[in-house]
Amino acid sequence: MQDQKYILALDQGTTSSRALLVNASGEIIGMAQKEFKQIFPQTGWVEHDPLEILDSQLMVLEKVVRQAGIAPEQIAGLGITNQRETTVIWNKHTGKPIYNALVWQDTRTTDICEALIEKGLEAYVKKTTGLVIDAYFSGTKILWLLDHIPGAREQAEAGELLFGTIDSWLLWHLTDRQVHATDMTNASRTLLYDINQLCWDEYLLETLNIPAAILPQVHPSVHPFGHFKLQGHTIPITGIAGDQQAALFGQACFKKGMAKNTYGTGCFMLMNTGKKPQFSTNGLLTTIAYGVDGKVTYALEGSVFVAGAAIQWLRDGLELIQSAEETHALAASLPEDNPVYVVPAFAGLGAPYWDMYARGAIFGLTRDTGKAHLAKATLESLAYQTKDILMAMSEDSGIKPKKLRVDGGACANDYLMQFQAHILNIVVERPKVVESTAMGAAYMAGIGCGLWQFSDIKDNQPLDRSFLPGYDKERRKKLYKKWKNAIKRTKKWEKD
Repeated sequence: MQDQKYILALDQGTTSSRALLVNASGEIIGMAQKEFKQIFPQTGWVEHDPLEILDSQLMVLEKVVRQAGIAPEQIAGLGITNQRETTVIWNKHTGKPIYNALVWQDTRTTDICEALIEKGLEAYVKKTTGLVIDAYFSGTKILWLLDHIPGAREQAEAGELLFGTIDSWLLWHLTDRQVHATDMTNASRTLLYDINQLCWDEYLLETLNIPAAILPQVHPSVHPFGHFKLQGHTIPITGIAGDQQAALFGQACFKKGMAKNTYGTGCFMLMNTGKKPQFSTNGLLTTIAYGVDGKVTYALEGSVFVAGAAIQWLRDGLELIQSAEETHALAASLPEDNPVYVVPAFAGLGAPYWDMYARGAIFGLTRDTGKAHLAKATLESLAYQTKDILMAMSEDSGIKPKKLRVDGGACANDYLMQFQAHILNIVVERPKVVESTAMGAAYMAGIGCGLWQFSDIKDNQPLDRSFLPGYDKERRKKLYKKWKNAIKRTKKWEKD
């Protein structure tokens, strides 16, 4: 029926580009996905080809519309969600990137971060941006590109280059090179954005020697960003948010104290903290959750750099499994508590430790250790890292959530979710639709084009399963104490 309306959501992730089509009832009726190449030029360097990302995203966009058999004029709005912090600089005349995208996992700017810390900038960065000084964020990546790509700084100062996180890169191309913009959530992850005054910070730009002319314009997450033409029909782009904020929105965590955890390539927990930024004393980030209707909502965030990527490592690096699904049966085959601990600090440790020099390790190996122990320990490492963050979050906010809403690929693993409930001692709720990130972008776009209201989103949260805690206090304490011991031994591994 030609009068039926749909929302198109683009979910540009760290390992794949996806497109989802959502009907007016908030149901996913189509999805297409394409993986793209991960580039590792040196140890600690992680890159993507921005043109491959663009091509893969356009390919799945067209595929999902074609497979659904709908007309482009039935699409009421388009939303974008993206891997955050990943940094692209491109020439605004040619549309070509000056170099590969530097991925959020990339640690090549560790020395730049150390220099900023030695200058005593940590306190200023924290109160202004809500972040810590770490190679994770975009600011030092921009500086590296401008200083290491021949002619880049001169071109930037001449106004010929544009910077963007992946949302900006896609938006610029989708709008036929007309719109250079981003939303507040992505801006708040650059190390350059004042989350209090809601503007780019002149002092940090000056300190990092970054020309303001290359920066995108910043808008709320729900906003008329521009238009995309599909088969001659114009579709409004009305929602943009970084992936983790989109997941918070997709899980309808609209009340202060509500929290979600996404088990993706990394593991990311966000807690809604309301209308004022709440600054952490426990190594968490303060970030913008979303901007809608002239109001800004803030969140506390804990970022685990390696989560689902550790399961990929079991599959691709160690070749112990052929698919991620095998880990459930392997873990369940060992009924006793696991003596083996895996700390997947492949890209350093994120919250609440923030150790760029930590490296991955396996502890507790004995002669009878097998792949089941390693699979189980890898799954459990996701749950332990989540506990680290939830404890810090509760201390900072004074709120201990009674429930944790979960999403992301690894939340389909029943063993992991049950162990998560045990080790946290709270209920873990898995929704029927675990595509919370893409749904968050769809919801924002739907609100932006007038298809939905907030109440529609709250009412569209069917539950798949609740996992109830069952471990006694001593068992939880004993297991977690060994995890903390393992963390301690991995810290500062690469530090001279």
